[in-house]
Amino acid sequence: MLEIRFHGRGGQGTVIASKVLAVAVAKEGRYVQTFPEYGVERRGAPVVAFTRIDTEPIYIRSKIYAPDHLLVLDPTLIAAIDVTEGLKSGGWIIINTEKKAADFPQFKDFKVAIVDATSIALKHRIGSKAAPIVNSAILGAFAKITGFVGIEAVREAVHELSPVKKDENVKAAQEAYDVAKAPEEK
Repeated sequence: MLEIRFHGRGGQGTVIASKVLAVAVAKEGRYVQTFPEYGVERRGAPVVAFTRIDTEPIYIRSKIYAPDHLLVLDPTLIAAIDVTEGLKSGGWIIINTEKKAADFPQFKDFKVAIVDATSIALKHRIGSKAAPIVNSAILGAFAKITGFVGIEAVREAVHELSPVKKDENVKAAQEAYDVAKAPEEK
């Protein structure tokens, strides 16, 4: 079983990202489960969402305490909360940032990949300039970095679940897939 945790803020599409990933994986014939955990329900508040993936039916109904991988849609959360809590050693942390992976030495026990999903979302005019919606872009990066889901399934799921600007969201996912690079192994 593969367990993934998403960290973002209300309004960034964090919960939708977990749903899109689940739909994409289901399109590839695997079993999935996805659900959010809300704190304060307001725009800008921290949001956590979870996705489980397996080749067998999933009967677990608890939140994910020890994820295999993380997606961080808002890098300011790294200073605000322990995003790595419970993360398995060697897991991927995919961060939306314009920084380099080497700028996160605190994550030395994990594999770090970055994608500037904010710039990609702004380029495709997804969300506003003040609050770009980065979920489609970070999923494209996740597909490229981990290889756990194909970009075609991600593109289909993004198109299916995006409430507006479907084509722009698909382009953002594809662009992030094209530019995302895993840093060299240590």
